[in-house]
Amino acid sequence: ELKESYLRSFLNITQALADETRLRIILALSHQELCVCQIISLLELAPSTISTHLSLLAKAGIVEKRKLGKWAYYRLATEDGTPVVKTALSWVCKALGGTGKVKKDLSRLKKLLLKSVDETCLETKTRYRLGRE
Repeated sequence: ELKESYLRSFLNITQALADETRLRIILALSHQELCVCQIISLLELAPSTISTHLSLLAKAGIVEKRKLGKWAYYRLATEDGTPVVKTALSWVCKALGGTGKVKKDLSRLKKLLLKSVDETCLETKTRYRLGRE
């Protein structure tokens, strides 16, 4: 019989993987830790949308957040994640890493990373008219 906590964890992971945007976030983070503003800029989605997706990924234990000054950074939970999370991340990266949209995202990410985080975050705040955090 499956333990309730294991079943709940598994369901959270599968729910998190069942969305294209969340998969694109995972694949972007598979290259390096990113600031929320960088993820918003990369995917060109509203901050609230990205926040919701990141919250679901964090709930599933797929991503980890750290604050550095006024910015929030996310990375994959490849070191501290559960074995199920590590297996899921490996599978996603192997299965989807070379797909068309992911290649486009990676190309955009390389260009985006040429800018400083401060510059990207300022552009994001201006674009979405964000207030102070």
